[in-house]
Amino acid sequence: MSLFFGLIPDSTAAAIWAMVVASLLPLAMALTAKALGGFNLADNAHPRDFLQGTTGAAARANAAQQNSYETLPIFLAAVLVAMLFFVPQLIINTIAWLYVLIRIGFCVAYITNLATFRSILWVLSMACSLMLFYLAIRVSF
Repeated sequence: MSLFFGLIPDSTAAAIWAMVVASLLPLAMALTAKALGGFNLADNAHPRDFLQGTTGAAARANAAQQNSYETLPIFLAAVLVAMLFFVPQLIINTIAWLYVLIRIGFCVAYITNLATFRSILWVLSMACSLMLFYLAIRVSF
């Protein structure tokens, strides 16, 4: 575990980069869904209709995209609130990057149809966001 902490810098840029990567994850899942579903240029006229008609791994990648959009605002708000309330930056960075890694694992688990593991990863990713809120509350006293 100390190896992981040693990789995380204590600058605010690390948390900002984690937010950027988390924000790009839904796009990566959309591209994955389209690639797995056989998206063609003609499908670009109605891409949502195309994605709704997919099945299997493509449909699961699309579901991972939608779930990523659903949890992203909570994560972004949590990081910003933690920074606003001066939670130690190294802690923010570590939790933010842990969230990103868990969400990547979540997407892989979703696409590969590991439903129980995916649910566990979802809970862990939400715990990261909630932990940042909790830490902000603790330092505000």
